[in-house]
Amino acid sequence: MATLPQTQGETIPDAWDYKGRPAERSKTGGWAAAAMILGGEACERLTTLGIAVNLVTYLTGTMHLRNAASANIVTNFLGTSFMLCLLGGFLADTFIGRYLTIAIFATVQATVLIKIVYDIVSVQQGVTILTISTIIPGLHPRKCKDPSTPCVPASNTQLMVLYLALYTIALGTGGLKSSVSGFGSDQFDESNKGEKGQMTKFFNWFFFFISIGSLLAVTVLVYIQDNFGRDWGYGICACAILCGLVVFLSGTRRYRFKKLVGSPLTQIAVVFVAAWRKRRLELPSDSSLLFNVDDIISDEAISKKKQMLPHTKQYRFLDKAAIRDSNTIGGETTAERKWYLSTLTDIEEVKMVLRMLPIWATTIMFWTVYAQMSTFSVSQATTMDRHIGKSFQIPAASLTVFFVGSILLTVPIYDRVVVPIMRKSLKNPQGLTPLQRIGVGLVLSIFAMVAAALTEIKRLRVAESHGLDHDDASNKVVPLSVFWLIPQFFFVGSGEAFTYIGQLDFFLRECPKGMKAMSTGLFLSTLSLGFFFSSLLVTIVDKVTGTRKPWLADNLNKGKLYNFYWLLATLSALNVVIFLLCSKWYVYKDKRLAEEGIELEESDTAYHA
Repeated sequence: MATLPQTQGETIPDAWDYKGRPAERSKTGGWAAAAMILGGEACERLTTLGIAVNLVTYLTGTMHLRNAASANIVTNFLGTSFMLCLLGGFLADTFIGRYLTIAIFATVQATVLIKIVYDIVSVQQGVTILTISTIIPGLHPRKCKDPSTPCVPASNTQLMVLYLALYTIALGTGGLKSSVSGFGSDQFDESNKGEKGQMTKFFNWFFFFISIGSLLAVTVLVYIQDNFGRDWGYGICACAILCGLVVFLSGTRRYRFKKLVGSPLTQIAVVFVAAWRKRRLELPSDSSLLFNVDDIISDEAISKKKQMLPHTKQYRFLDKAAIRDSNTIGGETTAERKWYLSTLTDIEEVKMVLRMLPIWATTIMFWTVYAQMSTFSVSQATTMDRHIGKSFQIPAASLTVFFVGSILLTVPIYDRVVVPIMRKSLKNPQGLTPLQRIGVGLVLSIFAMVAAALTEIKRLRVAESHGLDHDDASNKVVPLSVFWLIPQFFFVGSGEAFTYIGQLDFFLRECPKGMKAMSTGLFLSTLSLGFFFSSLLVTIVDKVTGTRKPWLADNLNKGKLYNFYWLLATLSALNVVIFLLCSKWYVYKDKRLAEEGIELEESDTAYHA
């Protein structure tokens, strides 16, 4: 008689199947479930990047918008996508769970893309969209016929339709990004050594599938958009996200589901509200008199009791949230009264988040530099010789393949070369610390902007030598190889490999236990704010430099884009100085707790890059 597997009938203590029953280890989770989630993430990356990376050429070439305005539309779209991760994470943690969040937002994204493809095809066939037939005759302005006559830019109504489509896609992207990695990690049990090792491999494969989706987007998809039409390109995006949704839903019976734990944002809000309400009360000289987890007396609260954290003197105004007063009943807090009293441990967890904020703020500048790779760097590429041989021409947006390639090259070099050297020379088994990795990425972003400025100066000199700086034809091609742009893409790509993984490592390691989902959202918000800051800088520079001697001219051959790159290099250098000061001030959580004689729980020290 055949013996049953050892995992047969064994259940996971904190996971359930799709029917709400305890999840069986042999029938749920693992790679079978994770593979379907990875496929969905690859489709999401292909879709989002396929739209964003070539969007600036569409805005300038088809919608006839100015370079500065086009760049801002792209960065605002990407910034909103990442900012909406916070909304998606909040909904997933508090109300509907990660599975439903992914399913709902993927459906939104697929529906919008299918609608966009239908609209484009309808307009190309001369058929006006039914729902807006009484408002506009088409979704984009007429093509330019006479080069000497200024092109008619898109109307406000046409732009409103474009914005509606873009930001609905951003909503779908934010919901997906907020939950995909977390739901994938839910398929592995951290308390099991075998599955814990598989979880580490899952994050490696997660990064790999993101890169594969990116490569396909900046090569195959961009080529199809430029040579066969955007209806074909967006049609592939729609099919990809639709297939990803079908694959994801087909794994429903196999998935493991975790219980909703509520949003950590609520805990942070409770601490601040309670501290504000008792701002006029005096703190006791002995911190042991403050309310803490040891004072919780309800059975439900005891079952959720957290690991006690040592009291710190920093941000002492928050300690007032733990003062007992007439609004609390003994040591127990009800749902109605929790906004009056917090445990000292809850307060210390909020302090941990506050200590991370200076590091969080100083990483935003990197993503401002990163934003230029999908805006002005692409615009530069459109004005340069992109031919390989006599017949094949590289799409301008496909230059980002060197950006993605540098990421894939940097990661293995770091793991196989840098880490072994660090182990031998500095006896550091993990290589660079998270903050050191972020620092390397920030420095590389300075090199990227210096390289970009020097390349733009050379491009303008070639344009001047051929009399193109006086030519009224917008962005006339300069006889200079587009491969001169490779250094700036390479430095930013390598910088992302250090900064992205360093940030993820830092925010997951240093956040309080139970706040890892919010911490990931905090990390992704740096990307969002970086894109928004790029939009702000472009707007200010465009207004200050005006139209007489513009830095960001519509015709790059008549502009001074190199000055904008020098500005970003200077701001990045100042940001590195501030980052170094913040890093010197920061004390890692494990070191701080070790000084207090407190050991971290194993599940709290587990983090994955």
